[in-house]
Amino acid sequence: MIANGEQLPNLLSSTPEYCGTAGRPAGKVAIHTHGCKLNQADSSVLARQFRSAGYEVVTSVADADIFVLNTCTVTAEADSKARQALRAARRANPDAIVVAAGCYPQRAAQDLADMPAVSLVVGNEDKANLASLAAAAHRAQTGTDTAHLDRQGYSEPRVVISGNLPGRSRAMVKIQEGCDQVCAYCIVPRVRGRERSIPPEEIVAEVNRRLSEGCVEVSLTGTQLGTYGFDLPGANLKQLIRKILTETGVPRLRVSSLQPQEIDSGLLEVWLGDDRLCPHFHIPLQSGTDTILKAMRRRYTTRLFSDTVEEIRQSIPDAGITADLIVGFPGEGEREFEDSLAFVRDMEFSDLHVFPYSKRPGTSAAHFQDQVPAQVKKQRVGRALEAARDSFEKFRRSQLQFVRPVLWEGGKGQGDNKRVQGLTDNYIRVELTPGYPVDQAMSLANRVTPAMLTDISGKAVVAEPV
Repeated sequence: MIANGEQLPNLLSSTPEYCGTAGRPAGKVAIHTHGCKLNQADSSVLARQFRSAGYEVVTSVADADIFVLNTCTVTAEADSKARQALRAARRANPDAIVVAAGCYPQRAAQDLADMPAVSLVVGNEDKANLASLAAAAHRAQTGTDTAHLDRQGYSEPRVVISGNLPGRSRAMVKIQEGCDQVCAYCIVPRVRGRERSIPPEEIVAEVNRRLSEGCVEVSLTGTQLGTYGFDLPGANLKQLIRKILTETGVPRLRVSSLQPQEIDSGLLEVWLGDDRLCPHFHIPLQSGTDTILKAMRRRYTTRLFSDTVEEIRQSIPDAGITADLIVGFPGEGEREFEDSLAFVRDMEFSDLHVFPYSKRPGTSAAHFQDQVPAQVKKQRVGRALEAARDSFEKFRRSQLQFVRPVLWEGGKGQGDNKRVQGLTDNYIRVELTPGYPVDQAMSLANRVTPAMLTDISGKAVVAEPV
């Protein structure tokens, strides 16, 4: 953690609940999150910590005494967005304590500490202390405490159970952290550390806690879910899922991401045994050609990937299968890209996230020859997204006139244009059919109901409860 003479950024929001001295809040905090679901899980922990410290969690940066930005650093663009958000927070609220937190500080703390907009820099390893550090800075600023922040460095790594933000239907629960795989392009092992698992009993208790707070869906998240339990006697992901389904009343359980070599018939049997387990598999691809996968140090081939996708579809025909793709990795020529694009088309993913390769200092790929020009990467991103849109549309149309369970989450838009949205178990974003009675629509919030998927509306599918 590094502190400087200026102030800090935002991450999450919720309804005011907890008060400080004499029934008044100790202050207000806004928390904004960039990046992955693991960051979302961490952010919800931060919100809980601040509430326990007597702070009201708010949405607006302008209203906050403390602003926390939980950052991502997986690409150069992520770093740029973090810096922009921190500067914007300072402009919106010159008197706030602005905190840069998470993966970017873990990788380059001093760079952020040198920003005039930033008051406090807290990496992942000290995130458990973030609320107390920020609160001390706030008290010092307001003259209610003589706390002075001058400690450099980080505390020992730790794993913190995560939960959801108040008022949200879906919770991210972290089951492990860290990664030992050290892919050539990836900075995550440096900023998240070695793999370590949270004991199953603690996870079950956390899921039950989230349910008691009104959560309807729990998503198990982490950096490397498929190796969960390697460091705990007798534990693995399959047993953990079954334990959660057996020992909790969770209406919907989702697994956020798995690699193809981690999915087998034994694991898929768990999905067949309980319909509360959502039929959605996010499987990072990264490249559709073996030459690049080997250079990336991924632990699978395109053949293994396609076999895994086929096994899922044979076992769970309506499963949504989403993936990530990196284009422009060093050494990816036009032929490799075309092969990768053809593989993507063959897989017919229900959705695809496409990223241009970003050189990360501290990774081996940053030193590779044959770096791809930025303009070429940009053009390839566009072509990959075009291919992704075709399969995105095809999957949604294949689900029309079928009934799926939908978790209704609330409205989007204003006034007469407000649409109630939801998410199917196989990860299709839906909107409530126009003209549905308003009183009935409002009663759907935070409930799972069967719904007929009837039509396509932009990126959403129109659905009607049945």
